Amino acid sequence: MDSLTQIVLGAAVGEAVLGKKVGNKAMLWGAIAGTIPDLDTLAGNFLDPITAIEIHRGISHSILFSIGMAPLLGWLISKLYYKTKEATWQQWSWLFFWGLVTHPLLDAHTTWGTQLFWPFDLRLAYQNIFVIDPLYTLPFLVCVILAMRLPRTSEKRKRVNTLGLILSSSYLVITLLLKGVTYFKFTTALDNQNINYTKIDTRPAPFNSLLWSANIDASNHYLLADYSIFDTQSISFIKVPKQHQLLDKVEDKKALSRLITISEGWYAVSKKGEQLYFNDLRFGAYDIYADTLNFAFSYKLVETKNGLTIEEPQRNSEEMKTVLGNLWNRIWGN
Repeated sequence: MDSLTQIVLGAAVGEAVLGKKVGNKAMLWGAIAGTIPDLDTLAGNFLDPITAIEIHRGISHSILFSIGMAPLLGWLISKLYYKTKEATWQQWSWLFFWGLVTHPLLDAHTTWGTQLFWPFDLRLAYQNIFVIDPLYTLPFLVCVILAMRLPRTSEKRKRVNTLGLILSSSYLVITLLLKGVTYFKFTTALDNQNINYTKIDTRPAPFNSLLWSANIDASNHYLLADYSIFDTQSISFIKVPKQHQLLDKVEDKKALSRLITISEGWYAVSKKGEQLYFNDLRFGAYDIYADTLNFAFSYKLVETKNGLTIEEPQRNSEEMKTVLGNLWNRIWGN
């Protein structure tokens, strides 16, 4: 999830664990704990693009990392507040453990997922919430701010903070139910249109849980579709050629294999002039009804003497305004 959401979650967890003893300091350090796992993005600045993608949401998003870092951070903070002795290092460690581990637990609900069980090569991705979802974050944020303004021993403070945790968790459950409903809608439409397919992958569209997208593997091509819970017309499917054969000319097969693994096999190749683009379909296209499909994660493949490198095409701000406008209109049905 986005940084603000992880800060809010970390603050609420910190309050639940230690707020009554140390007050707003629990929220502060909980918020900090909630941001620590995403520091792996800083390491990515010193690595090649493929490796940077591979390590994101890796070790720092694992249970093992949370178990290992929590006692160290707890000990350091206990030394910082050694004069007040409001909490023991074990209590601070417990706060940091929950602040660290709830971060990847939430990330597991997004499309990218997380390697919660690192070093095992298993990425959990339930794909039931977009990485930025105001309906998850804003009510949660309001509850945290209200709780922050109340005395630490106040029962109302505890109730308000608990309400935020309940609302956010309930919303996740609702999105899981919506995922099930929309999955049924997509598969029913495929059956009604006598479309043969081998795999289907569904996820919410950006910034909401009302509009859902689907990728369908149909042999030598993919089908893309979307469905809003307000739709009144039948689901239509957009054909996207896989064109995997275009990658035969790429010499750096090892780097290419790593990129394919990252995409979990959901990729299509496009060509503009002589330039090849690797499109990771898991994150969808900006507008599947546009004349030219532009994918959210589209990598320009550049072969150099040092091997294959990838570059992300520059996004046009004016085009993004149009995309967001189309998305807003599509949410409310066809």
